[in-house]
Amino acid sequence: MDRNLALEVVRATEAAALAVGRLIGKGDERLADRTAGEAMRNALNSISVDGKIVIGEGEEGETDLLYTGQIVGVGSGPEVDVAVDALEGPLICATGGPNALSCIAMVERGKLLQCPNTYMEKIAVGPIGRGVIDLDRSPTDNLRALAEAKKVYVEDLRVAILDRPRHEALVAEVRRAGAGIKLLSAGDLSAALATTHPESEIDMLIGIGGAHQGVLAAAAIRSAGGDMQCRLKPRNEQEAEQCLAAGILDLNRRYTLEEIAGDNVMFAATGVTTGDYLRGVRFFSGGALTNSVVMRSKTRTVRFINAIHHFDFKPEY
Repeated sequence: MDRNLALEVVRATEAAALAVGRLIGKGDERLADRTAGEAMRNALNSISVDGKIVIGEGEEGETDLLYTGQIVGVGSGPEVDVAVDALEGPLICATGGPNALSCIAMVERGKLLQCPNTYMEKIAVGPIGRGVIDLDRSPTDNLRALAEAKKVYVEDLRVAILDRPRHEALVAEVRRAGAGIKLLSAGDLSAALATTHPESEIDMLIGIGGAHQGVLAAAAIRSAGGDMQCRLKPRNEQEAEQCLAAGILDLNRRYTLEEIAGDNVMFAATGVTTGDYLRGVRFFSGGALTNSVVMRSKTRTVRFINAIHHFDFKPEY
């Protein structure tokens, strides 16, 4: 994949973020989700790729926007698998909370884990923690290993965990180990990305969250040189059957970062609301500001892009 493709992809996340920016805090999560999806689809269809969505906004028949299996792009150029989340955090956006963003990952055809929209157990760290985490070890052991790698005390670490009843025992163990916790109301994808940023206050993400967000996070973390391991956690028998239908026969399998997102990954994200990793859309008279990131695994290049959009000179999304 050509390196300039990454800069084309970020235009699609910018389009989604700009389109939904005026719906922040307006209380309509369905409208926000659809608005972002429409803008991203239109932008994606102008990019020179032969793309197939493998992780989308739903299955065909459930949605007409960015569904799994949909072909995107102009139909020429590299054959890629595409994972999208036009609006990660529709409820966050509707209520004006932190960490809503728009993101896309592109990987060479057949190199991205395809899984149903179920749950996933995750552990993620930045580049310094690469090779020291193990999903099969206890949170305490992983914290000690990361502290040793970072040459700090466990008490100096901050861990992001979704604030859910299922994580009560996990939260208690992390606090017993001595680490601090940032409890997330939602938006664990943004927190996973934040582990890769040297200036972030988040050192590790652990816990159970959305599987599709986990795959997108893995694409970004692979590009940034961090580390992540996952295990699918179907919530019920129906989701377990969906995993089996997708060819995932071992539900206890621990996936490494390389197994989730293969070689030559491109990832782009644009902040919708300000969060742990990106700033949100900010409007001014006649335009808006966006804050995005573009990553490539081949070179581990991470570019942060602050864009000024003047609506007099470009379509207003």
